[in-house]
Amino acid sequence: MEKNEIQQLERDVEELIRISRRSHEENTLLRSQQAAWVVERAQLIEKTDLARNRIEKMMGRLKEMDDEL
Repeated sequence: MEKNEIQQLERDVEELIRISRRSHEENTLLRSQQAAWVVERAQLIEKTDLARNRIEKMMGRLKEMDDEL
């Protein structure tokens, strides 16, 4: 191989290493964001369930009041 070819290969390998590192960092960030969204989703589901239960109880009380009239 010629010196120029070897130098080009070295540059290509260095670029691949940079791309790999960048991809790894991005992947780590995305996994972290995903974990946060999973927690947030669980919290929102819990809040929705609580709100649904409160509304159902209120509707039941209103229906009882209406039946008494």
